Amino acid sequence: MRTGLLIAATAAVLALAPDAHAMKLGIVAFQMSSETHARVANAAEAAAKQKGWEVTLLNSRGAMPEHAAQLENLISAKVDAILVAMGKPVETDAQLAQAKSAGIRVLTVMSGTSPHTLFDIQVNEYEVGAQAALYLLGQLNYQGGVLLSRFEGNVGTRIRGKVLDAVLSENTAVKILDSHGMARTASWRDDVKAGMSALLLKHQGKIDGIWASFDGQAFVIDDVLQGMGLAKGKLPLVSVDGGQEASARIRDKTSLMTATVAIPFERMGTAAVDALDRIVVQKKPKDDIVHGPYLFMGAVLVDASNVPAEGKWPW
Repeated sequence: MRTGLLIAATAAVLALAPDAHAMKLGIVAFQMSSETHARVANAAEAAAKQKGWEVTLLNSRGAMPEHAAQLENLISAKVDAILVAMGKPVETDAQLAQAKSAGIRVLTVMSGTSPHTLFDIQVNEYEVGAQAALYLLGQLNYQGGVLLSRFEGNVGTRIRGKVLDAVLSENTAVKILDSHGMARTASWRDDVKAGMSALLLKHQGKIDGIWASFDGQAFVIDDVLQGMGLAKGKLPLVSVDGGQEASARIRDKTSLMTATVAIPFERMGTAAVDALDRIVVQKKPKDDIVHGPYLFMGAVLVDASNVPAEGKWPW
């Protein structure tokens, strides 16, 4: 009887004790000063901690050597899984191969794919680019002159620009007056401000609309336009990313920001953690979640007709 009671008591204690091995997750965001990177990483961290996981959140600060070193450090720390937000799979191929060899599952968000990772959670950038381009042309009634703020240094923004070019090639009454190609520098905001300010002055009186490859550019341009005394409704300003600041500007009666295609960055971070839970913890096959290298999530065009109230972000 005493033996039975001892076994029962031991079982009860073990049931109340924490797991012998809590899931260890390393999250690497390429550049947390970028709102979109931070939104993915912070949402993933919150979701993982809610599951009781041990989380290490790292910021590569936009530096490739640091990015590679952080992956190596997580591998050395023997984490169970790694989540990379806006990473560089080609440049970190050796580190990702090392992780795979060590049995560490790696999942990426908005990064592209690798033979060493599970899959990448993405939006369809071709669809996103088409939504932004067609909305802008609709605001112009498919005629007029536009300024473009491009960024060729990121695959997503580059695709959006290429889709815009394809749309414009079929709608020749809309002309590109000029475009500014943003440099990949720490002072990119200053670069956008200087470049677009010059183009706005050069083409003053001829501009019917402005397209920006991502919201950060649009915010800079919006501030320049307001500084020039232009009022809301004077010309449409359309971009991509979505978030609290974009929504606030769309609601703002003085801002010229007209619309953004909202990418669900928070949901991507949460979906990544859920996928790792199913694959690493529950031992489910990856094909139960997605077939192929990408898990696509939908994006929503947000303008004055559906912009969420302050503090709300349903996407």
